[in-house]
Amino acid sequence: MYDVLVIGGGPAGLSAALVLGRARRRVLVFDSGQPRNAPSPAAHSVFTRDGTPPLELLRIGREQLRPYESVEIRDAEVIDAVKEADGSFSAVLADGSRVAGRRILLATGMMDKLPEIDGLHELWGTGVLHCPFCHGWEVRDQPLALYARGETILDFAASLRGWSHDLAVCSNGPAGLSVEERQKLDRFGIGLWEEIIVRLEGETNGALERIVFANGSALRRRALFVRLPQRQHSPLAERLGCDLTDRHQVVINAAGRTSVPGVYAAGDLSRPLQQVVLAAADGTVAAITLTHELLKEEFA
Repeated sequence: MYDVLVIGGGPAGLSAALVLGRARRRVLVFDSGQPRNAPSPAAHSVFTRDGTPPLELLRIGREQLRPYESVEIRDAEVIDAVKEADGSFSAVLADGSRVAGRRILLATGMMDKLPEIDGLHELWGTGVLHCPFCHGWEVRDQPLALYARGETILDFAASLRGWSHDLAVCSNGPAGLSVEERQKLDRFGIGLWEEIIVRLEGETNGALERIVFANGSALRRRALFVRLPQRQHSPLAERLGCDLTDRHQVVINAAGRTSVPGVYAAGDLSRPLQQVVLAAADGTVAAITLTHELLKEEFA
């Protein structure tokens, strides 16, 4: 019986394991080996590690867990989780085996629903980007495009103007903007392209070169920033009965507790602001709360 089953070996899960290990808790971390930011060449805005490749950050995180003998890492995917009658949990692996734990910490992250546009998947993380705080500096003052529709367009455009004033909106169909909203884009010199996108063409270094439309026209851009719907990377939160927001994220309180007693969540799966350093912080908070909870239970 482990004290905590940490499902997810990214920044949130490894950070939580570090805190729990230092608290002398018996922890098992499951890592399915599918980090969301793997296509990106570097993780940015990470204190003391700015520009480090994402997989290198995970390697360092694992390495720094070695001194803590109570922490184990298993490269395996948890396909189901069950709350037992006594309040403990069982994690079910693909081979049918089960592992028991007193608490569960979900750190399985989110998945972006990428549109089916030729070339987009190949440029994801290099020429097609999701976060200006993560990638804006690298493409500052360059011609940029943003992929969005409706009410998100003006907010997104306002955010990107901090990095470049050469902006174009590509809505891949009707933009869903009012006359006043269109006039505002025009007033700030932001072009609006409502033509259907047929493909993205990139350079050998992964940068975006141009956006090609169905009418045969093309727009040269250095990067395309996107705001896309997301879904849970793992179905475990729903299977355990955790409440979700209308954006399909796990509802937690400030301490990382979900709506299900004994189940905690940390990282991208439970927050709208998604960055490596924030996910790691969430893992730390949840681990501290878990430690206090387990100690109080043992002292009762």
